[in-house]
Amino acid sequence: MSYEITGKLIAKFDTVQHTETFKTREFVIEKTEDIGGRTITNYIKFQCVQDRVTMPDRFNIGDEVKVSFNIKGTKWNKNGIDNYITNLNAWRIETIKLGDNAEAQNSTADFVPPDPTDDIVDDLPF
Repeated sequence: MSYEITGKLIAKFDTVQHTETFKTREFVIEKTEDIGGRTITNYIKFQCVQDRVTMPDRFNIGDEVKVSFNIKGTKWNKNGIDNYITNLNAWRIETIKLGDNAEAQNSTADFVPPDPTDDIVDDLPF
């Protein structure tokens, strides 16, 4: 299942080569919403994997972007204790232009969505 969220790009991190065949890169967007008269700001960290690690290069800090992503949850057992991690795997980033009527796509770092049956082995020890 795929999700989308819009927000302001506030951080881009370096690519991390975890193994000879597995690399990731993270970036963060800021999402601000007015709820019941209160302003709530959330900071959402995404990761790009493998050939998608270059996606954030096309965008500048401060750009309003729309991120398309999948949620991946992993469970592993270490020393008899179950551990869990959730990743937001980005597969598309688009710059959005806020207009009078609606959001319009301006620039896209577009990749084909990952095949859900093509599961990347993620055996990180943490």
